[in-house]
Amino acid sequence: MSKPNLTDVIAAKNRIENYITRTPLHRHLALEKIVGTEVHVKHENHQKLGAFKIRGGINLLAQMSTKDLEKGVSTASSGNHGQSIAYAASLFGAKAYIAVPEIANPGKVQSMRNLGAEVIHYGEHFGIADQYMRDLSNEKGYKYINAVEESQLYAGVGTYALEIMEDLPDVDVIIVPVGGGSGACGTCITAKSINPNIEVIGVQGERAPAAYNSWKSGTLQQAEMSSIAEGLATNKGYEPAQSILREMLDDFILVSDEEMEDAVVMYLEHTRNLMEHAGAASLAAAIKIKERLKNKKVALIASGGNLSMEHLLRALERYKD
Repeated sequence: MSKPNLTDVIAAKNRIENYITRTPLHRHLALEKIVGTEVHVKHENHQKLGAFKIRGGINLLAQMSTKDLEKGVSTASSGNHGQSIAYAASLFGAKAYIAVPEIANPGKVQSMRNLGAEVIHYGEHFGIADQYMRDLSNEKGYKYINAVEESQLYAGVGTYALEIMEDLPDVDVIIVPVGGGSGACGTCITAKSINPNIEVIGVQGERAPAAYNSWKSGTLQQAEMSSIAEGLATNKGYEPAQSILREMLDDFILVSDEEMEDAVVMYLEHTRNLMEHAGAASLAAAIKIKERLKNKKVALIASGGNLSMEHLLRALERYKD
């Protein structure tokens, strides 16, 4: 599977721009006091459907043949990718079939159904749901889409990094959440093609470290997955993401569920933005490594804002205590 390049990202931008929101890159002075350097937030929580994944889904389905669209498209998702495919399918006239874990965010599931997708709850985590949908698609003839293995998703989501480069060309560091790795790959490909000196740092949850372990070891790893951050919750490393990240990602760090919860509350208190745990992970990471970020212009990828009411109340309870 070929690695996308900057040309692919620019083509994706032209392909999807009429369907998406060009999200703001806001400088937040309150966050700068916490992190100790210049901080800009890429607000993908303001994106249609509340997350960055929509960029990849539209880019992929826009290039699909009529024959494949007529088969129906299928995927597995912990939430935001599923919304992306459901939305893109509604745009291009395909039926979408989406497997989600049994504990999937109810709001994200309802959004997929509102967009016309058939949603199937299966298994305790993304990996199990994904294998189920692979098998079902073989049986039914659906056009199966893996959330991480399809590289045209990377080109689509890389368009948010292109927007960062347009708005803040002298950015020094971009911190990006990592689940399977499509967002981080898109960021690396885009930013480093424009300026190889930009440092791209990935962040994943301590309780779902499969991509981190795979990157560290140089081989695809499986890991226990119990993080509250559903957007970062993958149980194994995937190609071609890992090959791209090993080549291009400058560093990779882990944050705890509690650090992400604190960052959710910080966003709410200091910027009046609702973030899901994955979307807040980059802020949690910036706080954790604040000493090495001094005197640098930092962009944080706020990848999504689709936080469930249950998880919001839990974060606020910690804050209250």
